[in-house]
Amino acid sequence: MSDILIVDDERDIRELIADILQDEGFSTRTAANSDEAMDALNGAEPALMILDIWLKDSRMDGIDILKQVKRNNPDVPVIIISGHGNIEIAVAAIRQGAYDFIEKPFNIDQLMVVINRAMETNRLRRENAQLRRGDVKLAEMLGGSASFKRMRDQLDKLAKSNGRVMLTGEPGAGKELAARYIHAHSPRAEGPFVIVPCATIEPERMEEVLFGRESHDRGVEPGLLEQAHGGSIYFDEVSDMPLGTQPKILRVLTEQQFARAGGSDRVRVDLRVISSTNRDLPAEIAAGRFRQELYDRLNVVPLAVPSLSDRREDIPMLATYFIQQVHEEQGLPVRELSGETEAALQAMDWPGNIRQLRNVIERVLILAEDSGAIKPSELQGQGGPQGEGADTLTLGPRITALPLREARELFEREYLLNQINRFGGNISRTAQFVGMERSALHRKLKSLGVVGGRAVDEEEDA
Repeated sequence: MSDILIVDDERDIRELIADILQDEGFSTRTAANSDEAMDALNGAEPALMILDIWLKDSRMDGIDILKQVKRNNPDVPVIIISGHGNIEIAVAAIRQGAYDFIEKPFNIDQLMVVINRAMETNRLRRENAQLRRGDVKLAEMLGGSASFKRMRDQLDKLAKSNGRVMLTGEPGAGKELAARYIHAHSPRAEGPFVIVPCATIEPERMEEVLFGRESHDRGVEPGLLEQAHGGSIYFDEVSDMPLGTQPKILRVLTEQQFARAGGSDRVRVDLRVISSTNRDLPAEIAAGRFRQELYDRLNVVPLAVPSLSDRREDIPMLATYFIQQVHEEQGLPVRELSGETEAALQAMDWPGNIRQLRNVIERVLILAEDSGAIKPSELQGQGGPQGEGADTLTLGPRITALPLREARELFEREYLLNQINRFGGNISRTAQFVGMERSALHRKLKSLGVVGGRAVDEEEDA
């Protein structure tokens, strides 16, 4: 059953519409004036509203109520009815966001057609919005490294609160995915998740994009803030927000309301704010490019998203996931990763982080000459091994200038440090790979001056 609110000052009309709708399987509520209508709206949001333009003994008429509904309950379709209908009133109602306009005395069949059409349109709109948010609900992060587990534990705690979060990290490290994870696991998960790509919106259009616009010819055009009502808004690379827009966003965070461009009515919003940046915001503040007050408002809970180089242990899992993802999206063969290829991927530099890893996997699958396991040689040109010479050790002047014993110690030190980083600091797994007992590896590391740092025991990494 769907709940419909009927607002009309004539009791006979209210009861007639209510009886008809109840016969059709709808549940109904009624209101005789604006105060009763607003109380009903505040009590529980209806699926649809039937609203009379002229209301006797009311503080607000139907157009005023319509404005309030579109401001505070934008998802509720409103059908306007009036015994004094004319084209000007109809145009005014549609411009303010009404779904349709019916003149009294109305035909019952006509009314039911409009109601069913409005309900169906609203159902489809909600389903489409839910489908667009599907990736948010399924935004499960992948990883098993110690740094990843620490981050996810923090994200789980943040998801339970409504506090503002500032995500920091390198480009491509997964800041947006972390923001989606917070939203998807929060009480706002059923609401919208709206992204504001601060770096790509033209500065002169930023305020219109955020706040929306009102005009006589085009009516109301909601902005991103309004679209995020009831959910979360994500300021991606907030350091790129124009300096002139920043105090207006600060005011929205303080007052939870704003006016659209070209309009005077205040729009109230209920939303959670998540921001991200790959820049040093305190340095941006010192340079006069970011406002301290806004930073203080956004940086309630700071969280650093680790780079891929800080979680190399997760690279095989992520690469396997991307292979399956590219297969599903493009129909390319599913290929396995050999142990040598996993090691090569873990040894590569990843300045573009997870985004770069996915691009590499996609490129390898597209250019593949067979469907067997991916070989290290296929990473040629990606920053990894280079063809037939991949196993050739190039000695720089630093090592060739040393006596053999010192050169061997330097090589062993760099080799073991790379292996430790590859396995996320797990000494037991590193020892197993390099073919040493854990106690022997500990002694070797100590003799080479490698103590503390990122090296951890298996028990500590559990």
